[in-house]
Amino acid sequence: MYKLVALAMLSTMFSSGVAAAEVKVDVHEAQRRVDVTVDGKPFTSYIWPTSLKKPVLYPLVLSDGITVTRGFPLEPRAGERQDHPHHAGLWFNYGNVNGFDFWNNSDAITGDRVPHMGSIRQEKIVSSHSGRDSGDLTTESTWIAANGQALLRETTTFVFRQNGDVRTIDRTTKLTALEKVVFTDDKEGVLGIRVARWLESPNEKGGVFVDASGKETKVEGATGAGATGVYLTSEGKQGDDVWSTRGRWCVLNGHDPEGHQAAIAILDHPGNPGYPTYWHARGYGLFAANPLGAHIFDTKAAPMNYTVEKGQTTTFRYRVLLSPHTMTAAQANAAADTFGKANR
Repeated sequence: MYKLVALAMLSTMFSSGVAAAEVKVDVHEAQRRVDVTVDGKPFTSYIWPTSLKKPVLYPLVLSDGITVTRGFPLEPRAGERQDHPHHAGLWFNYGNVNGFDFWNNSDAITGDRVPHMGSIRQEKIVSSHSGRDSGDLTTESTWIAANGQALLRETTTFVFRQNGDVRTIDRTTKLTALEKVVFTDDKEGVLGIRVARWLESPNEKGGVFVDASGKETKVEGATGAGATGVYLTSEGKQGDDVWSTRGRWCVLNGHDPEGHQAAIAILDHPGNPGYPTYWHARGYGLFAANPLGAHIFDTKAAPMNYTVEKGQTTTFRYRVLLSPHTMTAAQANAAADTFGKANR
């Protein structure tokens, strides 16, 4: 009975009886961007500006036109937090790869931290397609250490869809080791989104957050009304209790100051390393799935230290759902069931 109810809810969630949407993927390499629209309305852009140390999807826009990502550091908005300048849009990287930090790198890094950083360099657009129901984009990039050594070749395919009023992004990332690579057990990873101010937790207490190299970042507690975000995982964890726990999906529900509902869900894939992922989900607006940390989240677990030998590959698959409605556990479970059967 549970499965039948969940599938019925999922069908309602992803179908509105309207004609298939036209998803357009427009490449503008000279402007260092690829724009994605649905029936002419903004969805997201794949961008690699010189001000960032990795390519990102920015912004993320719901089908009703509401933007769910933070503007800073690319387009600061009044009232936003301006901490963690490396948190921009939706990204994929890691905090310790052969001792180099690809997660925290930004133009704010100076002094003796610079030699310990890594950057992801966009190399080329491999292919792009527009169409009814979906559009896709395949890119190639290189993970480069501060000493100039190329560590990983990344090939990523994005598939963009809109079903009814729910938008989805499928990201499949294949990493090929150009040298033996160790993803040392670390909390800073791997698929991250920095959300809009109103999707932060109203219970955020703030504090000082320390990265793998000991760098401290102070975050203020919740200030004023308007923060409405609540995390929920497949294991029933909610709010602040989500951080450092595992689950095959996590949903962030909330509403903007005008009352527009919103939900962002990240679905893990059973074929991913470290499945089900740990959630590096913070009340101040960082929503991330990290399957490569273990001991850092659970001191009883052995360090993962995920290793890829030279010439070998590893693949990560994620689905991100963007809905202009609150998403229930039943809906998320059904969506995760469907995603889990793909690319097995």
